[in-house]
Amino acid sequence: MRTLSAAAAVALTLLAGTGPLAAASRIKDLSNVEGVRQNQLIGYGLVVGLNGTGDTINNSPFTKQSLQAMLERLGLNIRGQTLRTGNVAAVMVTANLPAFGTQGTRIDVTVSALGDSKSLQGGVLLVTPLLSADGNVYAVAQGSLAIGGFQAEGDAAKITRGVPTVGRIANGAIIEREIDFALNRMNQVRLALRNSDFTTAKRIAAAVNDFIGVPTAEPLDPSTVQITVPKQYLGNVVALLTEIEQLQIEPDQAAKIIIDERSGIIVMGRDVRVSMIAVAQGNLTVSIAESPQVSQPAPLSRGRTVTAPRTQVGVQEDGHKLALVRDGVSLQQLVDGLNSLGIGPRDMIAILQAIKAAGAIQADIEVM
Repeated sequence: MRTLSAAAAVALTLLAGTGPLAAASRIKDLSNVEGVRQNQLIGYGLVVGLNGTGDTINNSPFTKQSLQAMLERLGLNIRGQTLRTGNVAAVMVTANLPAFGTQGTRIDVTVSALGDSKSLQGGVLLVTPLLSADGNVYAVAQGSLAIGGFQAEGDAAKITRGVPTVGRIANGAIIEREIDFALNRMNQVRLALRNSDFTTAKRIAAAVNDFIGVPTAEPLDPSTVQITVPKQYLGNVVALLTEIEQLQIEPDQAAKIIIDERSGIIVMGRDVRVSMIAVAQGNLTVSIAESPQVSQPAPLSRGRTVTAPRTQVGVQEDGHKLALVRDGVSLQQLVDGLNSLGIGPRDMIAILQAIKAAGAIQADIEVM
């Protein structure tokens, strides 16, 4: 019989101890201001200074072409020449341009090998323009890489720890272009909920209206709350958002059960309810044991040694009595009832799906 894993047992214990009321959360933790967001940047560049762990030039034509083009820009013509350097690697450089990032400020970049480089340790990224989805250059990256892994190998053995083909450059890019977003000149502000819910959107709007004193906020849909900037905050939307994001409400959530079949993880919301049911669970165990016997002929005889198969088959059924789950029980009572059967998480997944199929559970089951 499967036993309940330690991680699943801890998770179920924490869920079982959840009270009937959820703790209040700040609006800042429940929503984002529409338009205040990061922008992803990407670029292609070269890392030099590697100790023979770079790309194989003959196997990576893009590395060879990039190296030739770079040297030509520096006044060196090596077209038609044979390149054998192993100290250069082609890389992809990625970064996130923060909201309201100003020109001249620095951001972190991540550098990932594109070819067959074995390690980027000790490498230096050359000047690499970083582009956004609109094709414009918003930052330029350059600097020495910091690698979180390493690789060492000999003739008959190799050790690799971490990922030596991915590195990071802290403050490795300088912002060259700003994204214009005039927040203080806006007349309306929208809050985008991180978890869509009608009740939560209505509670956020009610909390904002109670704070302002006039009906300025309204929920447009389960994901959006629109706020009309009051007169006293016109031209100073930052002050309005500073006050609003500290307001606390109690978020609501739908009754849902999340199941991960691969790892056996079960997560149940606090509003899960079931009708009165009786549950029984049993395991059928079939064991097969092979114990062949060897038969040898008598001395000086003309017989031969043979092997006689011997197989033992056993069947054992481990069953449990019916466990009664009362009507409209809470999450804690549901977990206690299922745990009383002494089953593992994977058997519990099958039981929850069977309860759902019987129409006795008031919750959505989502299988990851």
